[in-house]
Amino acid sequence: MVFSSLFFLYIFLPLCLIAVWFSPRVRMQNNILLGFSLVFYAWGEPVYVLLLIITSFIIWYSSIRMSRVRSRYQRRLWLSVAVVVSLSSLAFFKYAGFFVEILNIIPFVNFKVPQISLPIGISFYTFQALTYIIDYYRGEIRVQRSYRRFLLYVTLFPQLIAGPIVRYADVASQLSRRRLTLEGITSGIGRFLAGLSKKVLIANYASEIVEVCLESDHFAQISSATAILGILAYTIQIYFDFSGYSDMAIGLGRMFGFRFLENFKYPYISSTITEFWRRWHISLSTFFRDYLYIPLGGNRHHRVRNTFVVWLLTGLWHGASLNFVIWGLYYFVILMIERRFILNGRIRIPKPLAHLLTMMAVIFSWSIFYFTESARFATFMGRLFAPGLAGFADGEAGILWKQHLFFLIIAFIGATPILPWLKTRFSRPLRQLEASPLGGILQPLATAFLLFICTASLAASSYNPFLYYRF
Repeated sequence: MVFSSLFFLYIFLPLCLIAVWFSPRVRMQNNILLGFSLVFYAWGEPVYVLLLIITSFIIWYSSIRMSRVRSRYQRRLWLSVAVVVSLSSLAFFKYAGFFVEILNIIPFVNFKVPQISLPIGISFYTFQALTYIIDYYRGEIRVQRSYRRFLLYVTLFPQLIAGPIVRYADVASQLSRRRLTLEGITSGIGRFLAGLSKKVLIANYASEIVEVCLESDHFAQISSATAILGILAYTIQIYFDFSGYSDMAIGLGRMFGFRFLENFKYPYISSTITEFWRRWHISLSTFFRDYLYIPLGGNRHHRVRNTFVVWLLTGLWHGASLNFVIWGLYYFVILMIERRFILNGRIRIPKPLAHLLTMMAVIFSWSIFYFTESARFATFMGRLFAPGLAGFADGEAGILWKQHLFFLIIAFIGATPILPWLKTRFSRPLRQLEASPLGGILQPLATAFLLFICTASLAASSYNPFLYYRF
């Protein structure tokens, strides 16, 4: 089940919200949310919901056993059990086929590549559950003695499938003490609709451009201009797809009394790659920083090695394919160059130029990310740098650019903080309008209209995937 589906919007979510709203106690609300969350996951993965429940139980039980022993050795033993079981599950389902393919490169080795379907969201819920057991081992949180409450934390449907990765420490108190308010529901609906609009009205439209440019039958003959348009559209699609999902997750959390941290902070305005990764998929970046980079030694010991390990695993986390490994190592190289020459001030680049270079590096990285087949990537690079004026543009490219240029401009503006700046700039008249009788009418009308537009778009389109479901 996806958030941007008519069933979720008009049946699942209203039923869940009504059931929780009319439950007077948090314990009953938790039970309802747990039931709906398991149904939400089982809707697409009826078998793998058992894997989710068992993995969560092993991690929870390990923390209970850890709480009953004082020996540091025994505590480490139970931590190891939880980490090994959860990561082994992730490795088997996500990487078994990839590892066999690598072994088959060896001469005279020819193992059958296993065809294992990937449980939806396994990377997200595995990392999320690990934050609990590791933080408890470090003494940063208290043990959660209720398995149902812990299972709710892991399976809570707003963030179950594609994040953000919510640390247990950030929501521990909210699992037992929270309030449902009309204000929270109203603000949550607004944030949810903002994310839904990003996904349905921008990301889905951008995906159609990508399909035309990069998945056409005559892909090997496209012009450079068409290739550029395709990768620009993918740059828009992946941002609005994933940030839209995060907005919807944050909005849903607010509706049910939870506060999730922000996951995106306008990454496309960055002037360095380092800044970009402080703004893009923040929950994943901070996870690797706090649970891998710093424990390995951080900046104090073997900084280059630690950065290499982090980015190798970051690439692998996104997918069991060679292109994701190359994508991760690509960012490792750029970050090392930045640290050596730019961040320490040895080379000073004017900010507009620095922003342009950063965006060029990011856009190129999305081409590595997009093409999972090396042959298609090589074809894309050949078309991107096709020689001569005829190779740069043709009649098809001209038509496509005329059709979609306005959309590209609006989308890239939407990826900047211009709209929040305007809202802040005109905050006084906006507050006056909201307080007036007219504002009381316009706001619900605008919300209803936005929902109507998204609904119409969903009803008319058959293409509506979330890119990060495969991760």
